[in-house]
Amino acid sequence: MTTSIHITALDGIVNVNSLFTLAVFIGLAWNPSDPSNSLVTDPNCSPTARMAENLVAFHVYSFASFLFSSLVALGLKQAMRLNIASSFTHFSTRIDPVVYYVNKTALRFGMVISGLGSVCGCGFLMLALINVVQIKLGSFGCGASGHTYAAVVPLLILVPSALFIYVSLMLYAFTR
Repeated sequence: MTTSIHITALDGIVNVNSLFTLAVFIGLAWNPSDPSNSLVTDPNCSPTARMAENLVAFHVYSFASFLFSSLVALGLKQAMRLNIASSFTHFSTRIDPVVYYVNKTALRFGMVISGLGSVCGCGFLMLALINVVQIKLGSFGCGASGHTYAAVVPLLILVPSALFIYVSLMLYAFTR
């Protein structure tokens, strides 16, 4: 048995993944090899071709993870809706709370897999953003790239912290 709370949680996953997928497409539309896209003036700090390759690869991995997560969440929602549609044999005149009868283990497994896809997508998007910073501001190996570290350090602190909170709350919700 499940409730509309599960449907709302699945809607939230799909909506957030849609926003991140839009960000990935915008990132893929950017040409990292265009020399006018970089703020680097020191040739020793110039980005390498490997950084541009990693940028595209991490964007694709991120897109695949968000798409996987959204499709699993939408599949779970559809399964719940199909189950409730087949279980209606009578119509009531009073308003009943929305209750879906589904396999609780399958629902939890699907929600964990969907959440894991979102977490992986966020991780890959963070790695892509690190490559964007290196292309725009200079590589990490360059001694004069203080702006690069200033841009990446908050990213490396805030994103994993938010992912830790998300995973902790998701696991807490499944134990209750």
